[in-house]
Amino acid sequence: MPDNEPRTTVNPDDLIIISVDDHVVEPPDMFEGRLPSKYADRAPRVIENEAGREMWLFEGTEIPNFGLNAVSGRPQEEYGIEPTRFDEIREGCWNVDARVDDMNAGGVLASLNFPSFPQFCGQIFANTEDKDLALVVLQAYNDWHVEEWAGAHPGRFIPLAVIPYWDPELMAAEVRRVHAKGVRAVTWSENPEKLGVPSFHNEHWDPFWKACDELGMVICLHIGSSSAVKLPSVEAPFTTMMNLQPTAVMDTAADLLWSRVIREYPNIRFALSEGSIGWIPYLLERADYVFEHHSRWTGSDFGGKLPSEVFREHFLACFIEDAAGLRLLDLIGSDIVCLEVDYPHSDSTWPHSPERLARHLGHLDADTIAAITHRNAMRHFDFDPFAHRSPEESTVGALRAQATHVDVGPAEPRKPFVPPERPLTLMDMLTKAEHPLLDEQAKAEGVAEEEEVA
Repeated sequence: MPDNEPRTTVNPDDLIIISVDDHVVEPPDMFEGRLPSKYADRAPRVIENEAGREMWLFEGTEIPNFGLNAVSGRPQEEYGIEPTRFDEIREGCWNVDARVDDMNAGGVLASLNFPSFPQFCGQIFANTEDKDLALVVLQAYNDWHVEEWAGAHPGRFIPLAVIPYWDPELMAAEVRRVHAKGVRAVTWSENPEKLGVPSFHNEHWDPFWKACDELGMVICLHIGSSSAVKLPSVEAPFTTMMNLQPTAVMDTAADLLWSRVIREYPNIRFALSEGSIGWIPYLLERADYVFEHHSRWTGSDFGGKLPSEVFREHFLACFIEDAAGLRLLDLIGSDIVCLEVDYPHSDSTWPHSPERLARHLGHLDADTIAAITHRNAMRHFDFDPFAHRSPEESTVGALRAQATHVDVGPAEPRKPFVPPERPLTLMDMLTKAEHPLLDEQAKAEGVAEEEEVA
């Protein structure tokens, strides 16, 4: 039998699934009553602009909800990054009760949710000129996430906090503040230098590293969290970027693996969110080879261990679908691999995640399957859903039995599909994005100037 063929059949209904990478589209009322009176009229709010699009408005800047960020349940023909309205997206994107219904329908026991309108690591807040206001809004965001989103259904959400990365002392203080609220994970940048702040290697971040190290806080580094995409050329097809983007955290992993951070903070851990896992065996093999050949003259020191061993002590490897990576699991380490569903983004496997996953598990034993589907997430994020429901009530089959009323789609198209005349490029997409951060990237790539000339 070929190595890539399953040796046994795995029943999807028997799996228990925890996803460590999903996304919340923040509801319009999330800041109501959460800011001090002096800032209440400056809170982010949803408006309808002249084009009839619903946008977040914060300090004079309009921020859209992207189509690709909220396409679960929609036909593929409607995917795109144009701004969208709340009534055009699935309610589970922004309503926590509807989200739990969708989780049940997809067989997902629990979920960790990244932010949407603030961007992956709070770039919208960090770019705000009034940093006192930015901090108040950021903390209000975290409190809403803990209390109203994750807190609405105990045992169903792993809370995740945004950090004020414009000040490392404030970062450390916020880590400690949210830790006291039960948070065990924060979201930050895969490459902070691209955000205009110091690199991972700079001592600037030591207060933050120290707080995370002491409290066991997992630092989630999501692809795209540097506000940059991985693409050889803006003229390349957009699918080239989508093909390459998960490997952006390969750069991140190597950068951190060889950094002083790993040596000086022994308990620090990084989740390589939506980075896939198939590339990890070669990265580790190459790291060990480089260490063998170059450690003495470069002054590299891993404390008597190999880089591959140290990697497994400090990194969580997260994947949506990666058949090659699962076949190479023994070269990665089954105790650091976690599953992702990516609801409601365009790469999501929802609502068929269990079936898609089960196809690639037949060569693994029951303990390994349990580890990558839920036990690793429970251990690394200090999360115990079984305090609220039994394992028997947490399986895909048991959860779906509670969701027979949920229509998982796909919904009927809203208008006839007109295929593009040629493959779309990043340049095409940037001209449609209408997002302040992507406007900056469009300008850097010369897109804005070309549009003006046209």
